[in-house]
Amino acid sequence: MKKLAIPGFCFAVLTTAALYQSTHTKPVSAQELKTKYVNVSASSSLNLRKSATTKSAIIAKLVKGNKVIVYSESKGWARLKYNGKYGYVSSKYLITKPSAKTTISAAKPQTAIKYVKVSQGTLNMRKSASSSAAVIAKLAKGTKVTFYSESGGWSKITAGGKTGYVSSAYLSTSNPPAAPNTAKPKTVTKYVMVKSGDTLNLRKSASATSAIVTKLKNGLAVTVYSESKGWAKIKANGKDGYAGSVYLSAKKPVVSASKPAPKPATKYVKVSSSDKLNLRKSPSANAAIITKLVNGLQVTVYSESNGWAKIKANNKNGYVDSSYLSAAKPVPSKPAEPAKTVTKFVKVGINSSLNMRSGPATTYSIMAVLKHNTPVTVHSEAKGWAKVSAGGKTGYVSTSYLAVQAETNPGITNTAYGMTLDEMAAIQMKVNPQTDKKYTTFIRKDALDLSSSTTGVVDGTGWRVRGGAGDQYWVVGNVSNGEKLQIVNTVKGADGYTWYQVIYNKTWVNASPEDVRYLLNVNNFKNDPVKSYQFLKLSQSASLDNSEVNERILAGKGILEGNADAFIEAGKAYGINEIYLISHALLETGNGKSKLATGVVYNGKTVYNMYGIGAVDRDPINMGAKRAYDEGWFTPRAAIIGGAKFISKDYIQAGQDTLYKMRWNPLAASLTGTATHQYATDIGWASKQTTQMYNLYKLLSSYKLILEIPAYKTIGK
Repeated sequence: MKKLAIPGFCFAVLTTAALYQSTHTKPVSAQELKTKYVNVSASSSLNLRKSATTKSAIIAKLVKGNKVIVYSESKGWARLKYNGKYGYVSSKYLITKPSAKTTISAAKPQTAIKYVKVSQGTLNMRKSASSSAAVIAKLAKGTKVTFYSESGGWSKITAGGKTGYVSSAYLSTSNPPAAPNTAKPKTVTKYVMVKSGDTLNLRKSASATSAIVTKLKNGLAVTVYSESKGWAKIKANGKDGYAGSVYLSAKKPVVSASKPAPKPATKYVKVSSSDKLNLRKSPSANAAIITKLVNGLQVTVYSESNGWAKIKANNKNGYVDSSYLSAAKPVPSKPAEPAKTVTKFVKVGINSSLNMRSGPATTYSIMAVLKHNTPVTVHSEAKGWAKVSAGGKTGYVSTSYLAVQAETNPGITNTAYGMTLDEMAAIQMKVNPQTDKKYTTFIRKDALDLSSSTTGVVDGTGWRVRGGAGDQYWVVGNVSNGEKLQIVNTVKGADGYTWYQVIYNKTWVNASPEDVRYLLNVNNFKNDPVKSYQFLKLSQSASLDNSEVNERILAGKGILEGNADAFIEAGKAYGINEIYLISHALLETGNGKSKLATGVVYNGKTVYNMYGIGAVDRDPINMGAKRAYDEGWFTPRAAIIGGAKFISKDYIQAGQDTLYKMRWNPLAASLTGTATHQYATDIGWASKQTTQMYNLYKLLSSYKLILEIPAYKTIGK
């Protein structure tokens, strides 16, 4: 088959001579048959091919001295029969008589079984007997190989279905035994060190949210296997688990005799005459309510700790807030006059909300969610909390998020870039933006050789898979010669050619023009409460609380757990929104568990990379580790703070201070007409970040957002 090359396509043309030969074969008489012998070197073989071309499929391999029947010879090729198979070989490797030294035999060369013998790492199997030859496989210690021959310190072998050459020094006739691991882990004895009367939780894994195996008393001796990141792996009371290292001591603490329990005291409930005090099952504002206690009720107090009192009231035991108990019985107050009410308005960021709670503290349950500018009736205000009514419900909100007048400016700005949406989309398509979306894909019929009715093999190079049946559709991706494709349908294209609909299993492909334009169009997202976060100004601090972030966001997030202070420090140092930094790190590290996040050894040092900086698509691990090594990110904290400097300097402080601008960079596109300085190739990167950002913000009590939305020109303006 002769290939006529046209860019992006291949046409198969059968020559007249070949057609004649395939359909008008002249019979061969017995007198025309010739007997010849293969004449190649003893260490090589001669390929018997399907047709008279070096690109044709190999049917068999002939060795020196093999006897063959030759039917015809033309243009350097001989048509022959060997072992019942017909095919073609190069005529120059055939002779009429075997030489005196030739042994006419089809026997296979003698082989031996050997084993790879390396002390560490793997042994390179190369294409030829040279240390500069291409590596075709890597063989582990003890790999069983078939040995053929040895010359110049190199051995010809077969392993794993591949034949190549390895250094003879690393082969052995016996399988090297694996070195026994006789080392026993070293252990130390330590002692539980907690306050008298308290216990230490032994947990199933190294996390404060992990299940509790048992509780350990103060002074108990434990066996410590290892310690890492504030946790110790120990054995105590015959059980294995993890405990906080800070609560273990090398010296046995002196356990003092326990003091007698304090005598119960009598106190009284002290709340307003219209309110009641919740008696709860445990000392927590989230615990189940057993009953409600009225003002002035006498109760028995057994103990008080951390703002909670363990009491007995109405023959029921439970816990109440200590601040609502009094040693003196309260004097009944006169009925209060109806309180005056005023109307105020919720003041939070656009697309944000304010939580109405069942009590005046963030520990109380959320009753309702109030949008920006919602009018509320304020009954009273005290200690930073307002008792309000809205939507038929009465509860409490923070007074700092109430305004006397409704806010007319919702915190949105629009920035014009002097180009249309279609012009912006055309600029982006020039750089083949990527997507992980699965498209219906097609390839021209003549690109495939069918191995079955549903499977084809790519024949030749330069073929492309497209997003429709025709070359007018965009290129989804390329395929390689010999690549197998599954065929699901056959259609006639608008260009007159027949096309196969095929399954193109690539993780990342070229995005369609329609998808690029959709994600560029701000009108699709600006009113969405979640997707609008891609327009959030990231150059402003979120003013986070360290402990709240650790407890509500970073708990159970792998290497990122307990690192709230690092994110807060990074945000203050480089003028960048801390919530964005956390969201970015969670996405890039797979919730703190990716290889780059948990540490990669590079140049003999363990490095960390929390934002995927430098981790380019072609080699993300090595390139990301190299960038971390060059920047000196040798601890998780250094990676969090140092990576924030890069994001802030190269993007936030450079004017790309929204997720949308980081991905698309509309200003550069309008000025240069090119797609440049974009944080990611994935067209959905900005949109994918928003859900994480939204969910993290919802964990906070309240907040304010400022949005900056691009404005593209409309046609005719």
